[in-house]
Amino acid sequence: MKVKATRIGTIAAITLVVTAGFIFLFVQKTPAQDSELLGVVSNGIKPSMEELAPQIEHSIGRRLKMQFSSSVTLEEKIQSGEPFDVAILSSDVIDDLIGQGKIAAGTRADIARTGIGVGVRAGAPKPDVSTPEALKRALLSAKSISFNPSGASAPHIREIFEHLGIAENVKSKLMLNAEPGRPQMNVADGKAELVMTLIPEIKFFKGVELAGPVPADLQSYISFSAGVATNSHNADAAKALIKFIAGPAAVPILKAKGMEPH
Repeated sequence: MKVKATRIGTIAAITLVVTAGFIFLFVQKTPAQDSELLGVVSNGIKPSMEELAPQIEHSIGRRLKMQFSSSVTLEEKIQSGEPFDVAILSSDVIDDLIGQGKIAAGTRADIARTGIGVGVRAGAPKPDVSTPEALKRALLSAKSISFNPSGASAPHIREIFEHLGIAENVKSKLMLNAEPGRPQMNVADGKAELVMTLIPEIKFFKGVELAGPVPADLQSYISFSAGVATNSHNADAAKALIKFIAGPAAVPILKAKGMEPH
């Protein structure tokens, strides 16, 4: 009886070990359904995505982990091999990454666009920037102007200076910093008088207030699109996220955060 009991115990133990091994292999090969979805997101659409995050997570059944920076900086990180599942960046950068094979072309979707604005320190007098001449006066009278030289709006800001004929006049007063949020912080801290960047990056930055959008004659819009990483292990969840933010449920928040949904 003891021998029989020992054999039964041994068989049971072996069965348990084998079963545990299969479970381990299954877990190793099958991504957990509650694993995080990794998103790289441009600062221009950051306020919208932060507000939408709880709805997105509920909709796709995954936690969403987002890394925010300028589209150019995030593109460089993707090119260096940094992992991600979904990218929400300026449309030109998304197209570049599709061309490089980093983003699956069939997953691309346009989300929204936004314009460029002028910001001041919270509580400070707001200059008139409603017309080209008014903006020109404001820029010439400002002691310092801060913006991100690698931001999506940077080329357009320089074009505004050229169009107004003040590029040389303002060169010495430009405070350029590519660190995310630093141009706005320069204004909030009183180190710079004006900041020029995308409207949502001004309206929803603590310590900074929007003086106004640049005049229509000088306005340039930055469009944002999304796409799924070609090597993502969470492609279905990433596609579900894009479907949500490109759909009607996201429209009210996008509008409230200074975006114009496509």
